[in-house]
Formats: sequence, structure tokens, C-alpha cells
Amino acid sequence: MEYHLMILITALVLDRIIGDPEHVWRHLPHPVVLFGRAIGFFDRTINQDGDFPATSRRKGILVLLFLLILSILIGLLLSFLFDRLGWVGFIAEIIIVAVFLAQRSLSEHVSAVASGLMSGGVDGGRLAVARIVGRDPESLDEEGVSRAAIESLAENFADGVVAPAFWFVVLGLPGLLAYKMLNTADSMIGHKSDRHLDFGWAAARLDDVANWPAARLSAMFIVIGAFFEIGTAAAKRGLQAALRDAGLHRSPNAGWPECAMAGALRLSVAGERNYAGVVVREPRLNAAGRHAATGTDIKRAIRLYEVTCNVLVAVLFALLIITLILP
Repeated sequence: MEYHLMILITALVLDRIIGDPEHVWRHLPHPVVLFGRAIGFFDRTINQDGDFPATSRRKGILVLLFLLILSILIGLLLSFLFDRLGWVGFIAEIIIVAVFLAQRSLSEHVSAVASGLMSGGVDGGRLAVARIVGRDPESLDEEGVSRAAIESLAENFADGVVAPAFWFVVLGLPGLLAYKMLNTADSMIGHKSDRHLDFGWAAARLDDVANWPAARLSAMFIVIGAFFEIGTAAAKRGLQAALRDAGLHRSPNAGWPECAMAGALRLSVAGERNYAGVVVREPRLNAAGRHAATGTDIKRAIRLYEVTCNVLVAVLFALLIITLILP
């Protein structure tokens, strides 16, 4: 575990400083893009519109198992190679782990929404938020744009930062690659469209299981971050909102970080949303909070997020010290 912790802490710092260098990915395909191509290939070739539901579900399970096993084998191979390359392997593993963390890129994308709102009004905010959420941007006013950005920031902290970190600490590169493959599959085929209702069933259900620990850990980190960034009262509000309202969210996981952040910022999130003309009506989370979110609230959320990322690194460092001290 000490080895994984040292790599992860360094990777988090590296990702915070560099993020996703666009000039690199203009010339090379990002690993997640490769995952997406593999998933898309099987979706096009294996998932047939005329299949019975049970047949489609079985195909989805087999495809997902194949992709996860392939990811684990690649992770094992890389770990085997890196173990034999000494410091070169250590540095290579840090870079790979950093590539799969969305810490800085998440902050940049959400910051772009705040900047879009403040410089281009609602239209500017809609253009920026359309890059990070699946909602119909034309249905969003300033409050809707701001709320979508803050919810995305909180949810993606859980599955884009905490979950990859968690599975790397627990299972190393095989765990990290398998999680990212699963999470990519969920984002591509896990939604409840007619085509993917059965074929993507396994991806959606297993992704819920894989994100269960990270969602609750991320809420805890946000509460601690709120304590340092805003104060004791904010931390208490975030904890209360998460414990009280997380179960109201349609996702078994997303409500935890969203509620924690909403409570800390005195905001109300969720409620009615529009996805490609389909209106989804859900209960408000932290309903007593302010409904009128603005670009300023997005900036406050980003500051809380950045402090929370610092908390994550501090907790990992403390865990590393403990593992080094204890026999």
C-alpha cells in the first residue's frame, strides 16, 4: 500500500500542476478515448436492435466482463514491467495514474462556465455547460446553468478523482484501469435509452457498486474542505444535507457529494431538469437552501473543490505516514 500511496500522492500533485496537456492529446489518443472506441465497437457490432431483452442483457454482461478482464490484464502487465524498471517504472506509473485523474481538468471546465456566464451572459454559460452535462442547454437560465455546473463539479469529484484514487490504492493499476473502463462504459451505454436499456444494464449497475465507497468518501472530504474554507457551520450544514437528502437523488451515489456541497454553500440543487426534451422531475436536495444560484456561486464551489482536493492529498499523506510507522 505504501508504494501505491506514494505514487498516487505524486500523481495528484502532478495532475494539479499540469492537468491534461491538450498539445499531447492532439497527437496521441487519450486512454479513455481508446476505452470508448472499444466500447463503441462492441456496441455497434454486438448490440442488435432486434434482440430480445434477455439476449441483449446477456450480451452486455459478456462484453463488459471481457473489457474488464482485458483492462485488468493490461494493468497487471504494466505493473509487472514497471516493477522491473526501477525509478523509470516508478515515474512512468505516476504519469499513467495522473492521466486517469480529472482533478485539474474538472476545475478548468467548471471555471469556463462561470467565465462564460460573466462575460457572455446566459448564452455564454449555456455554451460552456453543454460541454460537461447532458442537459438541454437551451432550457437553462442563469440559475439552471449555475446549478448544473455545481452539481457536475461535485459528482465528478467523486467519480473523476476520488474513485480512481480509491481503486488505485486498493488494487493498483489493474483496479484503476478496470474502474476507468467501467466508468466509461457507464457513460456510453449505461443510460436508459431504448438501445441501451438492456445492453448497458450491467455497466450501469456495476458502476453504481464501484462508485459506492467513493461517493461517501467524497462527501466526507467536501465536509472537511468546507470546514477549512468556510467554517464549522458550513461543514455541519454539508454533513446534515448529505445524511438527510442523499437518498432522494435518483442515483445511489451522486446525491452524497452534491448534497454535501449544496449544504456547505447554502444552495438547493437538483429538482426539474430537461434531457433532450425529456423532463426529469426530482426532489430538491437541500431544499431550504437558495434556489437562485449564480456564476459567483460557481466560483465559490470551485474554491471549495480546490480546498477539498488539498484535503484528499493531506489524508493520503497522513495514511502513508501511518503505514510507514506501523509494523
